[in-house]
Amino acid sequence: MESLFYGYRTFTSLPDEMLAPLQLARVHHRILYFVARDQGLSVNTLLARLGISKQALNRPLRELQTKGLVIASTARHDARVKSLALSESGQVLEEQLSSSQRDLLQQAFAQSPESEAGWRKIMSILASNQRAFRPPA
Repeated sequence: MESLFYGYRTFTSLPDEMLAPLQLARVHHRILYFVARDQGLSVNTLLARLGISKQALNRPLRELQTKGLVIASTARHDARVKSLALSESGQVLEEQLSSSQRDLLQQAFAQSPESEAGWRKIMSILASNQRAFRPPA
């Protein structure tokens, strides 16, 4: 478990440093990441992907909109649905943040290519069903 904690700290440290001068945090990076991968996604879809409440999303999403990084518009298929997309500056920031993490993973996999498939499998298992791994109440 210590390796996971220390690895995550390393994985998030450079993006955290890049976000700090903008007065943004990891939650903002997660929002930018998911919106970048699915331009036009609804707020409800984003909530489901992040696994957070509307209340928890409201402030960071509003901050990203205020800074001109995320654009919310009315969805074409339903006027009640907000559709999210990154602005040009939001795309640039997201690419900088995520590419630093992709580079880190590529460097690690280059040092242990035989481990990549196993790591991907473990991460996939953990990500696929987080409730299955919770201890009984």
